[in-house]
Amino acid sequence: MAEAEAPAERLADPAVEGRLARLDELLAGLESAPGPTTRSAIEAVRLLTEVYGEALARVMDHADGPLAAHLTEDELVGHLLVLHAVHPEPAERRAARAVERLRPAVRERGGDVEWAGVQEGVGRVRLTAGGGCGSGCGGGSADVSAVVRAAVLAAAPELTAVEPEPAAAPAAFVPLADLKRRSTR
Repeated sequence: MAEAEAPAERLADPAVEGRLARLDELLAGLESAPGPTTRSAIEAVRLLTEVYGEALARVMDHADGPLAAHLTEDELVGHLLVLHAVHPEPAERRAARAVERLRPAVRERGGDVEWAGVQEGVGRVRLTAGGGCGSGCGGGSADVSAVVRAAVLAAAPELTAVEPEPAAAPAAFVPLADLKRRSTR
């Protein structure tokens, strides 16, 4: 009887990111090179991507609730499911989760971020600038806005944009003494 092989070691996220960056470089180089060999190579990549997308769709067709949840929660698999338009969760839910993941970091800098929904394909967020930023805040709310926008569009590229929603104006404060004086007149 054959001895079972040990499972292959998985790539760490930074290694995957490095490979994806290199893949982008190679594809950009291919797309700028003329000739039939280049066209064939690009078509081969496109066809391979389509076949892998179909395989992912079939996996998701057979995945039960807990397995589907594990697959969608994995950052790399989740991105591939989005890329191939087979992610089982709607874009709005994925975007809201991306904002919630950023919320602790924004709060550490004295601000807050909240998902406000989607209107006509545009993601809406409420950003509150923090007052207690030390030297570690970078450029402030513009930086936070850019990070939030990038995270939301990575999770839900179907959205056309991500824009801040105006914060509701705070209620006017009326001292209790003024209310009592008005009522006795």
